[in-house]
Amino acid sequence: MKIIRVVAAIIIHDNRVFATQRGYGEFKDGWEFPGGKIEAGETPEEALVREIKEELDTQIEVGELVDTVEYDYPAFHLSMDCFICRIIDGDLVLKEHEAAKWLTRDQLDGVDWLPADLALITKLREDYLCTSTTKNH
Repeated sequence: MKIIRVVAAIIIHDNRVFATQRGYGEFKDGWEFPGGKIEAGETPEEALVREIKEELDTQIEVGELVDTVEYDYPAFHLSMDCFICRIIDGDLVLKEHEAAKWLTRDQLDGVDWLPADLALITKLREDYLCTSTTKNH
């Protein structure tokens, strides 16, 4: 089975996470964390900075690796390195996606996540996004 290596940006700001809706391809309309394919010679972090600049016209700083999701789609195996990211400059302009939302911890189940991205939701809810009553985040 073909293996596709990609990266995803988990952009968190004010205790909300940024999600995008695909505007093209086989998985059009599904929700995901923005990112894309790693090109030859790139580190995952370099690929993520490039992809977010291309897709969202935004400069990010790549932080902690949250997880590497391994997921078998019918036609290929996806290996996705997922990093916490911080916006350095830009306004998250949608160039390839049809929609985007900032989701709170309680809103994470409110969009139709692509299967590989769905694997991250529990981890984000438990480890990265606090409840409204939690003061330590």
